Amino acid sequence: MKRLHTLLLILLVAAAFVACDGKVHYCNDQRVDEHGWNLGDKLYFDVDVDDTTRLYSFFIDLRVSSDFPYSNAFLFVNTTRPDGGISHDTIECPLADASGQWYGKRTGRYIDNRYAFRKNMIFPSTGEYRFEIVHAMRDTNVVGIKNVGLRIEYVQ
Repeated sequence: MKRLHTLLLILLVAAAFVACDGKVHYCNDQRVDEHGWNLGDKLYFDVDVDDTTRLYSFFIDLRVSSDFPYSNAFLFVNTTRPDGGISHDTIECPLADASGQWYGKRTGRYIDNRYAFRKNMIFPSTGEYRFEIVHAMRDTNVVGIKNVGLRIEYVQ
């Protein structure tokens, strides 16, 4: 049993290194409440920036269960800059084609996808940026979204 635990720990550490590799400035995800993602539930990601000369690309990572009832998801991303200014993005996340075939990587009953929402951008100033993500679906409580992540990569 101890050997199995050691093996699982090694696999988890290896997965973390693969998930957030050297070209990544920031990588974090949050679990959504198992009873659903309520419209008022905001997910926050705080990102420290000290380089305003590099280009970055921004991504949303989304994990849904195979019983998610829609073929796409919509998200609002509000970014608060260190100076208090705010920018807004609306992101459409296609999850399945017209026949119901899931896009993305399937592991058991979960499907993982990554969506670019800004490419080749610079941060205008150093400091802490807050990314606030809320769902923009018609339902007040959305069931089936399991994890939402923010990933910011350096552009090579």
